[in-house]
Amino acid sequence: MTLPEPATGVNGFHENVASFHSTQEGWISENARMKILMAASEMTPFARTGEFADEMLALAAHLSEAGHDVTVALPYYRCIREDKSVKARRTKMKFPVPVGPAKLPADVFEAAAPGGVKALFVVRDEFFDRTGLYGADDRDYQDNSARFIFFTKCVLELAKKLGPDVVHVHGWQTALLPVFAKDQRLPTVTVLTPHGLEYQGNFWSYDFGLTNLPGEYFSARGLEFFGSMNCLKAGILFADAVVLPGRRYVAEMQTPEFGCGLESVLREQSYKLEGIPDGLKDSAWPVFPPAEKPAARDELSQRAGLLSGGRIFLADSSATHGAGIGLLLEALDRLPSEDVRVLLLGPVGPEHRQALEIALRQHAGRFANLPEVDAPLFHLALSGSEFLILPGPVEPGGELLMLALRNGVLPIAAHCGGLRQFVKDFDPVTSEGNGFVFYKDSVEAIGDAIGRATRTPDLAHLVGAARSADFSWASAARHHLALYSRLLAASGRPVAA
Repeated sequence: MTLPEPATGVNGFHENVASFHSTQEGWISENARMKILMAASEMTPFARTGEFADEMLALAAHLSEAGHDVTVALPYYRCIREDKSVKARRTKMKFPVPVGPAKLPADVFEAAAPGGVKALFVVRDEFFDRTGLYGADDRDYQDNSARFIFFTKCVLELAKKLGPDVVHVHGWQTALLPVFAKDQRLPTVTVLTPHGLEYQGNFWSYDFGLTNLPGEYFSARGLEFFGSMNCLKAGILFADAVVLPGRRYVAEMQTPEFGCGLESVLREQSYKLEGIPDGLKDSAWPVFPPAEKPAARDELSQRAGLLSGGRIFLADSSATHGAGIGLLLEALDRLPSEDVRVLLLGPVGPEHRQALEIALRQHAGRFANLPEVDAPLFHLALSGSEFLILPGPVEPGGELLMLALRNGVLPIAAHCGGLRQFVKDFDPVTSEGNGFVFYKDSVEAIGDAIGRATRTPDLAHLVGAARSADFSWASAARHHLALYSRLLAASGRPVAA
């Protein structure tokens, strides 16, 4: 037997996505109503172990609020069954699915979720009527492979019955869906969001029999990974697109440092990787009005022991995982003007402590370090600073960078892969951009970038551009819809307007 070809995917996400995409069938509009089936192992408010569940609800709800038909499939855990606020109703859908030599029947319940989303619960008490979602007493359940292979096969049956335009699966628990879909020639496009590469669904080879796939699938071009069965690796190979939370992730996840062993797989499949940042929670990360900045700057200067009256350039050691801190400390000797104040938040590594002590003595009043940072201090730093210095490659999530932009704090950033999704270097000729980028790992380069920032006469335009950056879940949903539309256009599958 010859395996179906892994998904060919589409090119990476472009900055300007056209509203319509041409196909042989006609035009597919991103505003056409799509039927979207999602599958995950948890979602707020039904089952939650962390932010994964919140992200699931945020994306699904915003897709639904944008006018699309969104259904999310979840296991029917004990915590859902016992939650009196969940008004789950039995549906007429019932089907058996093979899991190894056994054929296991499944019932399906449904309930309304926030944001107009429909939730479907797959019922199988022997798998899901348990204390924990994935394990108990700090140990994973030994049959997790069987539990989630069963669930994923049930999602496949739901897809056959519902006929969605897109099936979007989340996490290793459902990552085999694209494999099953390709094997059974399911006429839909599939999208996978890993939600963290450290969790891959890696099981011993004997569990491959639970998939009921032909033996050819247990190979380097399928589920096999160094002798084991790896669900996430297989999903990456067979999905039509793989969504990572931003282009920084797309760049970094292809390296040994961040790829968690899957970097070679991701490099091979790089043409289908999509960088879509997760949305920020407004409730957790407030936006401070510009009018508050002078008072906040004075308070921050006093708190840090900086001379008053200057412009504060904020740096945070965690934003770059400590990269570039030595360069920043060395560049303090070349600060371009007397009104520059540099505040470094967070501790530094032992390799920089001597340089830090020297810098604190030599530049007292113009440079300070606050190693202990709590939420009130962090908020004060965001509201009182004018610039954010990123002396090394920003960490893949870029959360501090996004928060700074939303608060009109202009970045002075080292160039790195995926940075342009957040920061565009200011062009004094066209007045375009929202920050200052330097392209060499040198004191001269970072000093020049700081100098350009201080010499720019009118920063109001840049601050406005920074504050207008949209890092909401509504923006993330629009990017997902653009991706779905492109995939559907490439597949030739028509979508009803």
